[in-house]
Amino acid sequence: MATKEKLNTYRTTATVVGIVYLAGFVVGILGNIMILSILDAPDHLSTITSNSMMLAFAAVLWLMAVIGDAAHGILMFPILKQHSERMAIGYLAFRIVDAIFIAVMVLIVLIQIPLGSEYLKAAASNVSFFQALSTLLLQGKLYAYEIGMSALGVSGLILCYTLYKAKLVPGWMAIWGLVGYATIFIGMLSAVMGSGLGDLSSYLGGLWEAFIGVWLIARGFNSSAFISQPTKTGYVAEPLYPSAKPTNS
Repeated sequence: MATKEKLNTYRTTATVVGIVYLAGFVVGILGNIMILSILDAPDHLSTITSNSMMLAFAAVLWLMAVIGDAAHGILMFPILKQHSERMAIGYLAFRIVDAIFIAVMVLIVLIQIPLGSEYLKAAASNVSFFQALSTLLLQGKLYAYEIGMSALGVSGLILCYTLYKAKLVPGWMAIWGLVGYATIFIGMLSAVMGSGLGDLSSYLGGLWEAFIGVWLIARGFNSSAFISQPTKTGYVAEPLYPSAKPTNS
C-alpha cells in the first residue's frame, strides 16, 4: 500500500537523520579535542610532524561531520518541503554553506602539517615567518569555523521553526532547538567580532542535537504531521496517514 510505504520511508529517514546527528556529535567533539591538543600546544609547529597522523585523522573526523551537515539538508528536504518549500530550500542552502566553511577549516588544519615540516627545515632567520604564517592560518581557521557555525545556527532556526509549525516533534523539543540555535547564531556571530563566546554558545544546541538524535531513532517523526493539507488551488491530496480523512478547512 502506497500510504504505508511513504510512512515507512519517513520513519527510515528519521532514523538515518538521528544516526547522523549522533555521529556528528561524537566525531565533532573527538576531532576537536584531538586538533586542539596539537595546535594549542606551545610551539606547535615543532611537534606537528611527529603528530601528523593524529592531526590528519582528526581532520578526517571533521570531514565526516561536513558530509553529515550536507546530508542533513538533503535528507530533510522532502520532509520539510511538504510543509514549506521555501523552508526546505533555505535549510538545505544554509546547511551547504555550513559544510563549505567547515571544509575550509579542515583544509587549514591539514595545511599545518606541511607547514610544520618546512618549519623544522627552516633556517633560524626564517622561523619567525613560519610562526607568523601559522598563526595567521589558525586565525582563518577560527573565522571559518565561526562563520560555518553561524550558518548552522540559521539552518537550525529554519528547521526547528518548521518542526514546531508542522508538529513533527513535540512542541517543547522544537522550542528547545530554537533557543539553542539562536544562541549558536548570536554567539558565533559575536565571536567573529571578538567576543570569545563561540564555544560557550554551542552547548545548548549541541545537547539538543544529541537528544533529538536519540529521539528520532527511538520515536521518529510524528506520523500525524504527514496528513496532507489543502494546496493553494484548494485541491486536497490523498492523505498519507491511513486513519485520517482529508478536510477542506
